[in-house]
Amino acid sequence: MSAPLLAVEGLRKAYPGVVANDDVSFSVGPGEVHALLGENGAGKSTLVKMVYGLVKPDEGRMSFGGAPYAPGSPHEARQTGIAMVFQHFSLFEALDVAENVALGMENPPPMRELAKSIREVSETYGLPLDPSRLVGDLSAGERQRVEIIRCLLQDPKLLIMDEPTSVLTPQEVDILFETLRKLQDEGTSILYISHKLEEIRALCQGATILRLGKVVGSCNPREKSARELAEMMVGIELKTPTAAAHQLGEVALSISGLSAASSNPFGTSLKNVSIEVRKGEVLGIGGVAGNGQDELLAVLSGETRTAPDAVQLNGRGVGALGPNDRRALGLLAAPEERLGHAAAPDMSLTENAVLSGWVRKGIVSNGFVDWGKAKGFAEEVISAFDVRTPGPGNAARSLSGGNLQKFVIGREILQKPDVLVVNQPTWGVDASAAAAIRQALLDLAADGAAVIVISQDLDELMEISTRFAALNEGRLSDPRPAAGLTIDEIGLMLGGAHGMEVAHIHEEATS
Repeated sequence: MSAPLLAVEGLRKAYPGVVANDDVSFSVGPGEVHALLGENGAGKSTLVKMVYGLVKPDEGRMSFGGAPYAPGSPHEARQTGIAMVFQHFSLFEALDVAENVALGMENPPPMRELAKSIREVSETYGLPLDPSRLVGDLSAGERQRVEIIRCLLQDPKLLIMDEPTSVLTPQEVDILFETLRKLQDEGTSILYISHKLEEIRALCQGATILRLGKVVGSCNPREKSARELAEMMVGIELKTPTAAAHQLGEVALSISGLSAASSNPFGTSLKNVSIEVRKGEVLGIGGVAGNGQDELLAVLSGETRTAPDAVQLNGRGVGALGPNDRRALGLLAAPEERLGHAAAPDMSLTENAVLSGWVRKGIVSNGFVDWGKAKGFAEEVISAFDVRTPGPGNAARSLSGGNLQKFVIGREILQKPDVLVVNQPTWGVDASAAAAIRQALLDLAADGAAVIVISQDLDELMEISTRFAALNEGRLSDPRPAAGLTIDEIGLMLGGAHGMEVAHIHEEATS
């Protein structure tokens, strides 16, 4: 056995009211892809932030390459040979690829030389990039490439990746994995965080499992099933979401032939979109990121207004109404971007509960906020959806991404909407919490609500959807019953095929 590249011994980090990491020890060998697994709030992000120099541990020590390692900043970590690709991209849309890469380098070369290096490195690792393209024009997968190439230009010995595939298509995931295996073959070690357990099994040679800030086990993930890994993380048997038998009701929400320009100069306009969702139904809408998902949610939620009759809620035209008026009538929405869009980062969970719940939960009366009711609603969400936080007074930004996601989704579900529209409901959420959120959506539909789930996770959509449709360049395919849909049919729909083409594939598959 060779000496580890990174050794972590007894790390502890505490914040007011919570111990994020408690006596954590693990190691990563040279050329090893090592997974950090755990529920949301288990301490994974805090741990890698200590490794990367963003957070200083209270106790414990680290070594890198056999020498003591105690980074005071990310600059020191990069100088040592550690690079990190974060879950949330840190890119400027109005700048081109080369300019964004330069901003992340310690001493960037002249732009012409840098552009040449970007082309060479990106092609070498199978991640081709045009250094002159505006980042705002790139897909989510291409933006991921910018972050990775920026790291690779530093020639790191250890690459930390936090949820790197959460916004990628299956094809982009395959390309990323080829790149990571090539890096591994060249001797680069990779510390990998992901809630997608089949990816962990395919990619990683070792795994450290955290629960409530402590190490509870380690394993070779290839020797475990995805369910076994999930149950090691949560410590209990994992339950599979099930839909209760129920009848579909009348049409609750409909739009017909709607076109709407995107408010984002880099967005995708909606083109002739029609939707009809019945009470008790879950309509799943799939698509590669950037094909009109945000724009569709904005039209349905009221952030983008249309002609009054363009959006029909229970037979009433609501297209000209804003989000609060639609909420009062029973149409609620949860957007993809949780920190900044679905939740105000510096406001407490109680205040964030007020932002969307004041209409339906009776929190505001005669212009005054009943803070007792607001706190009670926040506590209800925290309890029902197992949100790991010291209390409702904590700021939204203090929660891990997955725990904030649970709060945002729970806040909408507990308002008992007639129609709920959610975009990426389980983004960055661990397997147990994802199952709980999906079950809550199925239960909501069983109670008579119409639910629209927009997601890039096809497994998720197939698990909970009554019908499935796909967005492609702002156009929505005709919905089809989700039961029995094949991968080929779904792929055609995601690629923009409609009607007869998909039906032809279905006939061939079933003949």
